[in-house]
Amino acid sequence: MNRAPTSNKPSSLRTPWQVFAVPVALAALSLLGLVSALTGDGMRDALSWAGLAAPVVVTLWALKVRRQ
Repeated sequence: MNRAPTSNKPSSLRTPWQVFAVPVALAALSLLGLVSALTGDGMRDALSWAGLAAPVVVTLWALKVRRQ
C-alpha cells in the first residue's frame, strides 16, 4: 500500500505577501473601478468597466483551470 506523494501540497511555507498578493491586487482594481465610475465620464467609464470586470474574469479563469 505505497501511496504516491500528492503534488498539490506546497513544498515550503508561503509568506503572507505570497498568499494575499492576488486578492490585494483584485481589491485595488475593484476600488479603482468604483472610484472612477463615481467621479467621471468618458475614459473613466471604460476604466471602471475594466476595473470591475477584473475580479469576475479572474474568478472564471480560476474555475476553468480548477476543473481541468
